[in-house]
Amino acid sequence: MLPESSPFTPDQRKSLDSLLTGFDALQRGWLSGFLASGAMAVVPAAAPVSAGKLTVLYGTESGNSEELADRTVKAAKKKGFKAVMKNMSDIAPADLAKSENLLVIVSTWGDGEAPETAVSFHKAFMEDDVKLAGVKFSVCGLGDTSYEQFCEIGKQFDARLEKLGGERVAPRVDCDVDYEDSYVEWFGTAMNALAPAAPAVLEAPTFSASVSGVEYGKKNPFPSEVADNVLLNGEGSAKETIHVELSLEGSGLQYEPGDALAVLPTNCHSMVKDVIGAAKLTGTEEVEVKGLGKKLLADALREDFDITALSKAVLKKLATVTSSAKLEAFLADDAKDQLKEYIDGREIVDALIDFAPDGLPADALAGIFRKLPIRLYSIASSPLAHPDEVHLTVATVRYDTHGRSRKGVCSTYLTDVAKVGESVPVFVQPNKNFRLPADGNTPIIMVGPGTGVAPFRSFVEHRAALGSEGKTWLFFGDQRYTYDFLYQLEWQDFLKDGALTKLDLAFSRDQPEKVYVQDKMIEKGAELYAWLEEGAHFYVCGDASRMAADVHEALISVVENYGAKSREEAEEYVESLKKTKRYQRDVY
Repeated sequence: MLPESSPFTPDQRKSLDSLLTGFDALQRGWLSGFLASGAMAVVPAAAPVSAGKLTVLYGTESGNSEELADRTVKAAKKKGFKAVMKNMSDIAPADLAKSENLLVIVSTWGDGEAPETAVSFHKAFMEDDVKLAGVKFSVCGLGDTSYEQFCEIGKQFDARLEKLGGERVAPRVDCDVDYEDSYVEWFGTAMNALAPAAPAVLEAPTFSASVSGVEYGKKNPFPSEVADNVLLNGEGSAKETIHVELSLEGSGLQYEPGDALAVLPTNCHSMVKDVIGAAKLTGTEEVEVKGLGKKLLADALREDFDITALSKAVLKKLATVTSSAKLEAFLADDAKDQLKEYIDGREIVDALIDFAPDGLPADALAGIFRKLPIRLYSIASSPLAHPDEVHLTVATVRYDTHGRSRKGVCSTYLTDVAKVGESVPVFVQPNKNFRLPADGNTPIIMVGPGTGVAPFRSFVEHRAALGSEGKTWLFFGDQRYTYDFLYQLEWQDFLKDGALTKLDLAFSRDQPEKVYVQDKMIEKGAELYAWLEEGAHFYVCGDASRMAADVHEALISVVENYGAKSREEAEEYVESLKKTKRYQRDVY
């Protein structure tokens, strides 16, 4: 890593190289800052020379892009930039023309969608003819390689910025769910291109808390003890929904209603066994795990690797360690439809059986996996109602495809493994884009079918604990009233004591025709619109693939019909609710 021209002897270079190559990008960045600050203590440094103006534009779904934007701004200021961060929800495309330097950090939600808070900006940016000549830019995209349209929004921003006349000063970087090293590398490259005079030092990731000298957060999740784990559905239900209560005592972790809890699961024994068997291995082999050194294969498969999610990225890695002509054919440019059909409903173990029938060496097997990603769950409790606790509402995923039984990694970990007394690694993921109104007198309307009801339990508990007097209205739905009315007794108690003003229910399977929450919204449209005109905030949580879109359409229809507006005017009304933070969604 050290050039021969560096002021060290050959033996010193060799020793330093052996150390530095063992550090990851964050550790090297920290060491750089530490040494720089030590030098400054000996030799007074001149005030940083102004490096110009820098806009850090971010679009976020779960908060990661916002966190990285904040770190970027802080480090850029130390380098001499007059840096500001801008949420895509708070800026217009024309504003970018005023930027000297522009760094974009944007996530891709789902399979190629813009993050919730960036939908309007993204649409306008792709359509508006903004002149960006002279604007220097670089893009960092966040995404998930398990989706076909990996980092698609980042790619679109990168191409559009160039098309509008911007000057790309550092290549776009596409980050998977384990984004830290890729981000640090991108930041360093971009900073060197924009102002190479002085190194900038990144701060460690946020979302941590310190208690008695121990910091808990992303880098060091808190081992939370399970206080309760109960099934919410009645006997006879087609669903398996659990309520999990976790202790935060001694963690220092804090949360607000609307935040999410990150859970770090482990893969179940049967999944690990199947993968080891498909690879024709024993599990006692040693493999290298990034940042952790050597581990037994079985332990690494259980604790560190994503061994289930099949994607094109995984198949490409698998192709490099096999001689499967069939796999190469699937990966050809003209076989996209066949590849998509193959991946649908299958897992990595299926690909090992199909394309590596003779097995794989342990190191080759480990090389096809990415890091086991965290799972985020909307928090279902108020910290005022449950001090030192956090509650989750989790739908357990189990199904059969292609002749094999499948199950969700984290949902079944929480259901089958996280029994009372066990520890679950967690940290809090703030969600500033899903918040109660600051004024407790403001009415709120909440639409949360199924497990989407979780944050609204938190909302109502919190308002009850504060003694807020604002009206509250919940639309809840599921399959059957008898089996699937989640938190039924609690909602009835909240109605009695006035913490919940109205409750409308939609149980889809209790009558011949399907009835959903959006149907109830239409049915109560006149009153719903009246609440909006009173200043009510409107919230949606739950399934994004259909429910959220149907609820959005129902909301436009209500505004159109009961506000005496044209379709276009109704759409503008709803869009204004979004821009003023009165329409917020937490969908997945």
